[in-house]
Amino acid sequence: MDSSTLTLGIHQRILIVDDDPVNLRFLERLLGHAGYEDIVSASSGGAALAEAQQRQPDLIILDLQMPGIDGYEVLATLRSSVSSGVHVPILVYTADVTYEARKRALELGASDFLTKPGDAQEILLRVRNFLTVRGLHLALASRNDDLERIVRERTHELEASQIEIIERLARAGERRDDDTGEHTQRVGELSGDIAEAMGQPTQLVRLLRLTARLHDLGKIGVPDSILLKPGRLTPDEFKEMQLHSGAGARILSRGLTPLLQMAERIAQSHHERYDGTGYPDGLAGEEIPIEARIVAVADVFDALTHARPYKAAWEVADAITEIRAQSGRHFDPKVVEAFLAVIT
Repeated sequence: MDSSTLTLGIHQRILIVDDDPVNLRFLERLLGHAGYEDIVSASSGGAALAEAQQRQPDLIILDLQMPGIDGYEVLATLRSSVSSGVHVPILVYTADVTYEARKRALELGASDFLTKPGDAQEILLRVRNFLTVRGLHLALASRNDDLERIVRERTHELEASQIEIIERLARAGERRDDDTGEHTQRVGELSGDIAEAMGQPTQLVRLLRLTARLHDLGKIGVPDSILLKPGRLTPDEFKEMQLHSGAGARILSRGLTPLLQMAERIAQSHHERYDGTGYPDGLAGEEIPIEARIVAVADVFDALTHARPYKAAWEVADAITEIRAQSGRHFDPKVVEAFLAVIT
């Protein structure tokens, strides 16, 4: 056979396993003359297993009848231990021509079956075909790895862009009564910590750290005369301030991603109260989305402990006391319990 037809696999590693040195030399010479350059031999089942584990061959030519660990045991072990992630073909080459031997070998994972002494051309054709398939599988696996890497990179880029957009939107909502933008970040982090302490799913915690930053996005539409007023709001002014919840939800509405959908729920419901006296919908208890119940606590605590145009900052201990006092009234008791575990 023209060795040029076999160049695809000449650099692939072939492991020959046979306890008969004559058979080993025959196969080594046959494959060497055909142009294969990386041939490893083993004269026992134990040596075969060691070589397979160390060298990760691309093809194994295996005898069945060997003392000690025979070919059947090698087959069974290799099929569970050779773990390159891509199928390694095993060509059984044996003098046992019985149906039982063929059936057992194939059941244990042999790829094909040749009887000794065999035809040299047929052996080379089988070797070439198996190495070709092995090479294609490896190329496909490599391509899949590349695609997975690309997907990971694109996902990371998308997540980074989402975070940047969220931060910019959050700052737009908070720019007048908190021009540092730190309030939204603090509320996001504390909300995530509370959710984590409650044992919420990891995905919810991750999204909440981001979406909680948009809880007051609707403030972008509140007039400065109300938002920055240094004193108590009149009833009419307070009603107008309350509109920011619905305004923020409308900005975020009809989102197609879990992130935007959660952000909408938070914007809409973070001023609801556990006892049903909140706004804008008068929801009570577990009618209020869990994300909004969590953000409600984080938002009030941060607002109390930081100065605003209309008030001075509270001491942390006083704010904690107020949060505890509002358990079951303003806040979900389970959320308050988690908050206390995080903050104290």
